[in-house]
Amino acid sequence: MRMGYRKRMGAAALAAFGLLAAQPALAQRCIAPQDVTDTGIYAVPILAEGFRASCTPYLAEDGFFATRGEAFVAPYASIQSDRWPGAFRTFMALANGREDDGTAAMLSDLPPETLRPIVDAFLAQKIEQAMELLAPLPPENFGGLLTFILDVTDVKEPGICPAEQP
Repeated sequence: MRMGYRKRMGAAALAAFGLLAAQPALAQRCIAPQDVTDTGIYAVPILAEGFRASCTPYLAEDGFFATRGEAFVAPYASIQSDRWPGAFRTFMALANGREDDGTAAMLSDLPPETLRPIVDAFLAQKIEQAMELLAPLPPENFGGLLTFILDVTDVKEPGICPAEQP
């Protein structure tokens, strides 16, 4: 069963905000800005792989993804594993911010690396236009832009912590 574009984007956003695990952070009602940044950076290689797997037959042979896609993804992929802890804390914060159906408790009992394939599946999005628009940005700027957008759009449950708060 294929998810629609909006549902996939929602799932990616949920996962992007939801990767937060450290036990002290679980009680927080907000997500540290650096964790949101880490989540955005972590997600790009997953988004690109999902896009490649699903959309390559429909893309122009001389389009952005065919000609510059790998170069765009490379800097993100090189630091993806380093950004996993922040992405995981975001995931856990989102899981804890949802209705209490026991999911958050179950997820918090699992080792972070066990959840990584689950998070990766949530993040499998397909957006060539967004990649092309973001291509000029260094990974840190993309992650920071994501954090900024979520902050100014006043995302709640959990929200974004003030920048000076860890």
